[in-house]
Amino acid sequence: MLQDPRRPPVLDMTPEGEFRDPAPPPHLLRGGSWLDRALLRLGGLSILAAVVVGGLVMAASAVLILGLLIPVALVMGLVAFGTLWWRARRAGRGGPATFIVLRR
Repeated sequence: MLQDPRRPPVLDMTPEGEFRDPAPPPHLLRGGSWLDRALLRLGGLSILAAVVVGGLVMAASAVLILGLLIPVALVMGLVAFGTLWWRARRAGRGGPATFIVLRR
C-alpha cells in the first residue's frame, strides 16, 4: 500500500518495543464486496491460464525446433554415407576401406 507523501508514516510500537503491523483497510475486514471477490477469482484464473499457455508455447517451440533439426540431421547423415561409400568405391577393395587422418 502506498503512503501519502504529504503525511508522515505512523509507527505504532508495543510497550515491549516491537512494531505493530498496520491495521488492514475496513473493506478487507468485512471480506470485501462481491465485486472484490469476483475480481480476485478472475485474477487467479487469469494467472493460471497464463501459466498454462506459457507452457504450451514452450512445448510448441520445442516441437518446431525438433521438426527443423530432423531434416538437417538426415541430410548430413546422407552426405556422410555418400562420402564414405565414395571412398570405399575409389579404394577398389572389396574389404574394409582404410582411412588416414592427418593431424597438423
